[in-house]
Amino acid sequence: MTSATAHRPTRRHRTGIRRGQATAGWLFSAPAFLLLLVFLVIPILMALWVSVSDWGGRGSPFSSGVQFVGGKNYAAITSGGGLAEQDFGTALRNNLWYVLLVVPIQTALALLLAVLVNNRVLKGRGFFRTAFYFPSVTSSVAITVLWYFLFNPAGAVNKLLSLIGVTGPNWPADATGVLHNLLALVGVRNGPAVLTDHTFVGISWWEWLAGPSVGMLILISMAVFTTSGTFMLLFIAALQNLSEEVQEAAMVDGASAWQRFRMVTLPQLRTTLFTVLTLGLIGTWQVFDQVFTGSQGDPGKTTITPAYLSYVAGFQNQAWGQAAAIAFILFAIIVVLTLLQRFVLRDRDVSKRRMRRAGFTDAGDGSFRTALVASAADTDISGGRR
Repeated sequence: MTSATAHRPTRRHRTGIRRGQATAGWLFSAPAFLLLLVFLVIPILMALWVSVSDWGGRGSPFSSGVQFVGGKNYAAITSGGGLAEQDFGTALRNNLWYVLLVVPIQTALALLLAVLVNNRVLKGRGFFRTAFYFPSVTSSVAITVLWYFLFNPAGAVNKLLSLIGVTGPNWPADATGVLHNLLALVGVRNGPAVLTDHTFVGISWWEWLAGPSVGMLILISMAVFTTSGTFMLLFIAALQNLSEEVQEAAMVDGASAWQRFRMVTLPQLRTTLFTVLTLGLIGTWQVFDQVFTGSQGDPGKTTITPAYLSYVAGFQNQAWGQAAAIAFILFAIIVVLTLLQRFVLRDRDVSKRRMRRAGFTDAGDGSFRTALVASAADTDISGGRR
């Protein structure tokens, strides 16, 4: 009786197949790697060299006449003591207030819109989703022109304010800081010496605390209006993938709508929330086209941003080394803030104190119940039904 044996490939044969698959994989990936190398890696390396050289914008940055200057360009915009440092500090101040206001507002508004249009009771959900998302796909140039028209001194915004007895400011030309204006209402018009006599990146701490200018509020409101719809779609996709069983279990336990949203829905949106905050952070630190189209840095340089300042330094002032240095500092700021944001939003165990503050009580077996369920259980025990 003969026994049939299955043919097993030898180790050398299997190694040859894997080597062939690896070669084929590299061949198929080569065009993408080549495109990334030519249009991404090489330009970044060239910009890095420009940031540490004295290239003036003519000829090749790798020609023999271009000299290495080290960190001179970086020092000129961070500690040079001249106009370049002052402009860079002003741009950082403006962009920082822009980020602090736009990112939280657009994230909260996007989440609110997503919850509203994801409600099955709402009729015409498709229409509202399209309407809220439409500004995101409209030309930024067209929206910028329209927005400045609305905030014109005789525009629609001031007309609406006049209906309630408020005289609107000259929005595009008002360079005063919002926080300084609020302090002026209570009689504080000059800062303390500890803030006015000390500077950081060319401007005093009192100017850092001026808040966004009235003119910058135009760009802030426009950014919230145009980006909330995009992030709304991300939240809608995440909400539709959540398990309804968890929500039903929370309802059975007696959790209120706010408790279900805060303790059940929001933790499950952590990944999407991180994505939205990261994209918002990157986008707000790279704002350029709205400034270029709308304000050109006016009024009084209170709307210039590092991205726009990099363009001005390179294409207008021919200071290409400083322009590249600004770009790399901006890149470092984005990376550091993204890592910090990731650390803050990391997965952590919810403490018992936070659970009790949210209205849940310790069941004694390591789990938590809502106060309503705990009260019902105590009533059953005292009534002798258990």
